[in-house]
Amino acid sequence: MKYLKIIGPLCLAALSVQAAAQSAPARECGDTLHLSLEEVLERGVASNVQLQIDRKEELVAAEQVRAARMGSLPDLQLSLSGGAIGQPVVFRRGLSGATRPDTPDWSQHYGIDFTQPLYQGGRVRGAVRGATLEESATRLRTLGHTADVKLELVSRYVELFSLTQQVEVLRRDIEEAERRLADIRRLRREGIITNNDVLRSELQLTDSRLNLEQACNSLALAAQRLDILLGLDERTFVLPDTALLSRPLPLQPYEAYVEKAYAAEPSLRLARKQTEIAHNSVDVARADYRPTLALTAGNTLARPLQRTMADQYNNTWNVGVSLSYPLSALYKNRPRVRAARQTEAASRKQEELREQQLRVELRTAYLRHCEARRRVAALELSVKQAAENFRIVRNRYFAQLAILTDLLDANAVRLDAELQLTTARANVVYTYYQLQRACGGL
Repeated sequence: MKYLKIIGPLCLAALSVQAAAQSAPARECGDTLHLSLEEVLERGVASNVQLQIDRKEELVAAEQVRAARMGSLPDLQLSLSGGAIGQPVVFRRGLSGATRPDTPDWSQHYGIDFTQPLYQGGRVRGAVRGATLEESATRLRTLGHTADVKLELVSRYVELFSLTQQVEVLRRDIEEAERRLADIRRLRREGIITNNDVLRSELQLTDSRLNLEQACNSLALAAQRLDILLGLDERTFVLPDTALLSRPLPLQPYEAYVEKAYAAEPSLRLARKQTEIAHNSVDVARADYRPTLALTAGNTLARPLQRTMADQYNNTWNVGVSLSYPLSALYKNRPRVRAARQTEAASRKQEELREQQLRVELRTAYLRHCEARRRVAALELSVKQAAENFRIVRNRYFAQLAILTDLLDANAVRLDAELQLTTARANVVYTYYQLQRACGGL
């Protein structure tokens, strides 16, 4: 009860601030912060650590594309060398008649070599295409993770909204129970009813207060979880937008969602991109069967002369074409090509599997959302009926035409219907965004 005295006013204050800020922009109010669902999604996406990692991986993939494109640029190599020359020994007759001719003591070598690839059998083009496809796949992974993060934020936000509404329903029920208890005590003093009705009413009020305390604790935990996802101080209480339930949630035919999912769902697009990457790997592996052609040029300045060992500089240059064909690839490269083709086939099957899974997920989300809409319509009628039933039983009780058990049962039915309606309305919002996630619209 001591904790209830602390958390109860906080919940009531949060609700009063929320009611006063229905049309106001998000603002900080002490330890409270009023945020709409769009602002929650924006903050959550910006502060999510996994998405920050994904953005770094996108930068890495972009650099790998630039590195792959460098393969078509010429190679330029500069070489400088120098060292001492040992005393040579010349044998004029077999291993006899050794002489030691005069030679320089130091050698120098300065060279520059230029190689421009003209044809690489598609290796460079395949590397660039593969890096580009990997960059696209990285972006699709980021899109998928972003959608997952958004759905998690929607779940937490809707949970917070639902619990806030439940606290309000329980608070109103307690106020009603307190007024009813006052009337019952008055009837007891007048000798119309026995003390048993007073005791049972007090027990029922105690249970209601404990339920309110439990709901407030759940509300505090939900607020903490949302604060962590948003990167806020855990003491901050996010006030959900009261206009959340009044937003239009248009429902399209199921076929429209299927068509949209096949075109935009990130995981399916990623599966297709993985198939393209596997197909490109086959082309890269087959490129090793092809020859390479390059333009070469170079210039060398060296001393001493290699043939006469005269201490003189010698400058030579060359320009030519280099052609090479890896004959060993005819038997060494076959397993690699076969493995690449099997990987491509597996990727196509993985793409087909993802299409099947997506249809199941989409159908499930669509039916659950339709079910949630129908449940709200049914519970709205149930709430009206339960309220009317409680009014009749209450009037009959105070007219001494019904017993207290009937009154408490009618109140419990009304309270349960109101709580179920609160949860069902919030579930409509969540299942709507769950459907959007399944079709790639989140």
